[in-house]
Amino acid sequence: MNLFDALGFRWDRSAVPTSVPSHSLERVCFRFHKMLPEFVWDASVLEGNPFTFPEVKTLLDGVTIGGRKISDQEQILNLAEGAKRLLAMVKNGQFTLSKAVFTELNGIVARKEALEWGVFRGEAQETNYTPDVGLGERGRYTPLPTLPGAPELNRVFNEGLAALQACEPFERATAFFLFGALQKFFFDGNKRTSRFMMNGVLMSHGIDAISVPTAKAQEFNEKMVDFYLSKDATEMMAFLVGCHPDAEAILLPAEENRNHAGVIAP
Repeated sequence: MNLFDALGFRWDRSAVPTSVPSHSLERVCFRFHKMLPEFVWDASVLEGNPFTFPEVKTLLDGVTIGGRKISDQEQILNLAEGAKRLLAMVKNGQFTLSKAVFTELNGIVARKEALEWGVFRGEAQETNYTPDVGLGERGRYTPLPTLPGAPELNRVFNEGLAALQACEPFERATAFFLFGALQKFFFDGNKRTSRFMMNGVLMSHGIDAISVPTAKAQEFNEKMVDFYLSKDATEMMAFLVGCHPDAEAILLPAEENRNHAGVIAP
């Protein structure tokens, strides 16, 4: 089975970087740790969480925020705990692109928020409910149905994971995020958990983590709607490149070929 068939979507592979600046593991982990409040806030804004950045920093310092819903506060704390767990995995060489890591992180990120967390849909008590994604005026997107034991979800996950091994780290990371978002292996927290997995792959290869800045939240949501409907990830891949801290230094394949031919890229 080829890459696109295994994942359930396609993209123009010339839109994916072949040359991405890399650093030491210590360096990328230090940056992720230093920027953890920003990463948590960015992720919470994408979920519609009303916490402001100063409030997120205050909460992460151990001070509760008056006037905010407990559920919103728990979502922030779950995101922070998930980020810290991911960082520990990467630092200790324990991160792998695997179901075990994927479900562990979802168990943290979606705790008390999802119908069930830390298991694929159908692997615990709920075996009938299939969640869908609201796309506003453009309708809804419905993933594979929830079945007892999650046989289809596990098959799709295993085939997708095997196909991704042929990709370079940046492509593998960003494609996995979109894979997890599209297939909705969990009842909730799919995009959040899949972005953690994306960043685990990146950091494990010395590439800085990606966060979608709050200023680009609307653009992110619009492009994700397009992705769900078209199953074409080209624009989302390019969007994620643009969110990378080394975006200006990243070369796409066409630019790299021009440089090798002695032509200076504009």
